Amino acid sequence: MNCAMIGHGSWATAIAGLITGNGNKLNWFVRNPEVLEVLQTEGHNPRYFPEQDFNMEFTFPTDDINAAVRDSDVIFISVPSAYVTTFLEGLTEDISGKLVVSAIKGLIPEENTTIAEYFNKKYGVPFKSVAMIAGPSHAEEVSMGKLSYLTIVCADKENADKVISIVQSKSVIPHYSSDLYGAEYASILKNIYAIAAGMADGLGYGDNFKAVLVADCAREMRRFIEFTYPDFRDTMESAYLGDLLVTCYSPLSRNHRFGKLIGHGISVRSALNEMTMIAEGYFGSKCIHELNKKYGIDMPIMENVYQILYHDVRPRKKFKELIKLL
Repeated sequence: MNCAMIGHGSWATAIAGLITGNGNKLNWFVRNPEVLEVLQTEGHNPRYFPEQDFNMEFTFPTDDINAAVRDSDVIFISVPSAYVTTFLEGLTEDISGKLVVSAIKGLIPEENTTIAEYFNKKYGVPFKSVAMIAGPSHAEEVSMGKLSYLTIVCADKENADKVISIVQSKSVIPHYSSDLYGAEYASILKNIYAIAAGMADGLGYGDNFKAVLVADCAREMRRFIEFTYPDFRDTMESAYLGDLLVTCYSPLSRNHRFGKLIGHGISVRSALNEMTMIAEGYFGSKCIHELNKKYGIDMPIMENVYQILYHDVRPRKKFKELIKLL
């Protein structure tokens, strides 16, 4: 199939490898001139997984977003949620009739809308034509060919099957889910909770406490999703619980790493500057906090993370308060 990729980060690079590895044509929109030049001349991304070589018979990097999407039937987008509008600001092509696949784990900060809601409202893409790649998975392991289970989420099974055919491989086994709303919010919340888990590690709490914390994170996640959008779903499935676990426990988790830095006593601003990749949970906590003003759902873990990140509250003080609520 003819595909487009918007973004050149770790997930974009890993997914691009799956797309081209299956013999699909990839029109790859890359904003960074240095990355674009190396991709065009040497066939790899110099910033993420430089050992991963792309078959240039199927890979066509470009700095023209309209050229990338014009001849593509399926558009993959993998950029930090905070920069979605920036990456798409030059897009003038009509994409309402194309299949859009999001690998983004966050809300649009300016609007507090999900990626599916944003593409539906801004570009007229029907909800049945918006899909999502959910976890549990890390881009690093997908790129390395380690066994990974992805969840392809879309309201339309036929469209989901198209995405599955594009990304499945010997090491990547896709499952299907129709719960686009639940999966999107689960992916947002798990990043917030991974920051909390990282803070706990940085503060010196042990595995016993962390297990209780993550279990309560799972309950808090289910409470939010079920209250805001009741549906027949099982939040014990891998797209929810599995993604939460891998993000809270894995050393590859950027959100966990970010939280751990803050737990060690580094300021939020310094921790953000030290990160080489975006910690989506930082933006997500503010968005969910603002959304929850309307719902009033009991979410003490999320709220404590928000207070620490945005109101300069000491993590140890907040965790002492949180312990009494778990």
